[in-house]
Amino acid sequence: MAPLQGPDTSSRVVGKGGVLDRLHSAVQRAREVTDHPVLTHLARVGLIAYGVMHLLIAFLAARMALGLRGADADQTGALQTVGHGPGGRMLLWAIGLGLICLGLWQAAEILLWWRGLLEPARRRRTAIVCAKCLAKGGVYGLLGITALLFALGLEYEADERLPELTDEVLEIPGGVVAVCLVAAGIVAVGLYTLGRGITGGFMKDIDLPAAPDRWEPLIEGIGRVGYVAKGIAFGLVGVLLWRAATSADVTSATGLDGAMTAIAGLSAGPWLLAGVAVGFAAFGAYALARARYPDRDPSQ
Repeated sequence: MAPLQGPDTSSRVVGKGGVLDRLHSAVQRAREVTDHPVLTHLARVGLIAYGVMHLLIAFLAARMALGLRGADADQTGALQTVGHGPGGRMLLWAIGLGLICLGLWQAAEILLWWRGLLEPARRRRTAIVCAKCLAKGGVYGLLGITALLFALGLEYEADERLPELTDEVLEIPGGVVAVCLVAAGIVAVGLYTLGRGITGGFMKDIDLPAAPDRWEPLIEGIGRVGYVAKGIAFGLVGVLLWRAATSADVTSATGLDGAMTAIAGLSAGPWLLAGVAVGFAAFGAYALARARYPDRDPSQ
């Protein structure tokens, strides 16, 4: 009688390897697409748009510090300012498409790291890096979609919609917990942004070898000011949203413009608001510098 044969696992091993090889080839082809110079240049357009938006927010915040009101001092207010200017509709299309391309370019960095998810020793760190890439890409993409909506004439004011949305969420079971979690997440983003400003971690997004040495201290200086200002502003938005959830007063649930208004209401409000305006202008200048020397890898 012939000896019994165990199950032939060699074909499964080869098959598994073949699947990984095919997946790796597909990822490599996708990587070549996302590394194409055309997408890189479009991503730079998105970074320029991102920087200009922050310069406009700084301008609107400065007007608020002087007691002048116009468009909201936030991203939607900046887009409204662009849209109401000469050639505004075409500029909004360019901003929207540029930011969406920037989101794709940034999120595609996970194509370089995905193999680390298959290795237990590197899985946790790789997952964190990929999450950062996707989060940043998602923010850029959402701003791009908002700009396209404005280009189509579908304008809205975030500070008016947020209280309505908060009220709707608070009415459902578990709504308070959900809003508190969102508020905590926004505060965490603010603290993370503040930390990047204090530690200078944002310089990882600059292609330092390509940047002249004489410009590095200036880029780092304006970046620190910008990230600290944005971190404080985001933290305040989260605190106001948390207050709305715990007090059931949805009027305190405001976005960036509401945070600016809260700052303006303090005794030293105009001076503090002027400082925030300087910070957002610094962040806008840093974004323009990054557009000149971009690097999308958050871990190098």
